[in-house]
Amino acid sequence: MLRRTFWFATGVTAGVGGAVWAKRRVQRAVARYTPERVQADMTDSVRRLGTDLRDAVREGRDAMAGREAELRSELAPGSGTRSGPS
Repeated sequence: MLRRTFWFATGVTAGVGGAVWAKRRVQRAVARYTPERVQADMTDSVRRLGTDLRDAVREGRDAMAGREAELRSELAPGSGTRSGPS
């Protein structure tokens, strides 16, 4: 009789624990797709995209300015480093 009680209690504990775990998992999934959460995630994504885009443009402009300065110094009168068709 003691064995049956032990295994019954073990089964009940496992069942209740599994049910609680599943309930929490479902609640988290439902909360993830509420309109407020979706809107917040979208807003964060757009802000991140805007920041990344600004950084890319800034980096491109810096590279462009550096290359332009390099070309201007190569083509400056009297630099003597003109490399063109011979």
